[in-house]
Amino acid sequence: MEHHKTAPKDVVPLIQKIAFGSGHLTNQLFPAALGVFMIVLVLSLKMNPILAGLLAAIPRLIDAVLDPVMGFISDNTVSKWGRRKPYIFIGAIITGIVFMIMWQLYPENGQTYNFIYFLIMSFFFYVGYTIFAAPLIGLGYEMTPDYNERTRLMAISQFMGQFAWMIAPWFWFIIYNQDVYPSTPEGARNLSIWVGAICLVLGVMPALFCREIDQTHLTNRAKLSAKEFTNNMKALFKSMKQIITNRSFLRLCGATFLIFNGFQIIAQFAFFIIIFYLFSGDTNAAGQWPAWFGTLSAVATAFLVIPVITFISTKVGKKNAFIISTAISIVGYSLKWWAFDPGNPWLMFLPLPLISFGIGGLFTLMMSMTADVCDLDELNNGMPRKEGTFGAVYWWMVKLGTALALLGSGVVLDLVGFDQNITVQTVETITRLRIADILIPSITGILAILVMWKYDITEKKANEIRRSLVERRGEL
Repeated sequence: MEHHKTAPKDVVPLIQKIAFGSGHLTNQLFPAALGVFMIVLVLSLKMNPILAGLLAAIPRLIDAVLDPVMGFISDNTVSKWGRRKPYIFIGAIITGIVFMIMWQLYPENGQTYNFIYFLIMSFFFYVGYTIFAAPLIGLGYEMTPDYNERTRLMAISQFMGQFAWMIAPWFWFIIYNQDVYPSTPEGARNLSIWVGAICLVLGVMPALFCREIDQTHLTNRAKLSAKEFTNNMKALFKSMKQIITNRSFLRLCGATFLIFNGFQIIAQFAFFIIIFYLFSGDTNAAGQWPAWFGTLSAVATAFLVIPVITFISTKVGKKNAFIISTAISIVGYSLKWWAFDPGNPWLMFLPLPLISFGIGGLFTLMMSMTADVCDLDELNNGMPRKEGTFGAVYWWMVKLGTALALLGSGVVLDLVGFDQNITVQTVETITRLRIADILIPSITGILAILVMWKYDITEKKANEIRRSLVERRGEL
């Protein structure tokens, strides 16, 4: 396999990598926190699981629609501060503040009021989140043109992002610890203020410290104005058509949809299985076990999976590294049947390093490969560069799938017979839940491997594309 040494000018300075990683820590802390906080809706506010699933799904659908528009705006913005950084700065502030307000829920207000209040606040939250996240993803795609440096950049950003998943499981322990908060809803109200403030500070870091692409060679950008609205919409639809007919990109989207959303459907199941199977519904006895399960999963991802997958990808290519990491995760999911043992809770941690290869390898590699696809698109379709729109479409697909997955999660809980109003679930319910917890991500992982089997942007091809673009632009 052909390898190229990264040129010094293509290396992203460490301070910029850390700043970009801080943005990704925010980008992952929000969904990580939401995954834990959403449990409060069901177990403490006694909301029907399907209603809770709707609260998770509906706003994300709106967010998914706005993503491509925000990506297009970001690609075509001209300002002295850059085309990405102003939006990242503003979006981080909006999202952090609204997150604090969104979780000010009180049981005495009733299910209907809390449902409507949370739904309205979620719309504002996800608008701000789109303004922040779409330009952030586009920024990452353009920070270096080098095939392997892209993977290293994404590896650091994903490494830092994993700290969100190390921290978030402890939110559950803090919220439910009566020595800290007298009631779970009060814990959620208070903790949301801390989470929102931390995300706000970390979220503005990329806007302050990262450097955007040299805009000298960026041509043919749309003029963003109310008068040009019709032309802008035509340009957006043209860009969207070019993107969704890019076969390499569609493979990345399809594989991500399967892996991530297979994981999302069952993401909360481990908490339920630990509490209701290992500890028979006793949240006090469960104590820190669910938190440690989530934290050690993130630790394995950050310190084992990401370095290993980054190394493997430089040796066998990004596609092959993805197939290897996904296959390893399927083995890990299968082992959960024996590892979840009420007689020995420690066994639950054994499959975690293997399971972590699924999500850990996914975004490290997929974000790097999407940057390669952006180069292919410029080669085939010319300017303008579409990093923001590509990133937005990619995450539009992720968010759309996530909305469906979270709704699906509530449906699966309902189908297996889970009853949020009782402490001890039936044996049949727990057995069906455990089977779903294993089969769903395993099946989606196998399908993702099949989707990626014929992905063809190798390191050699990526470097050939880059040379052609350099010649076309007249760069040195």
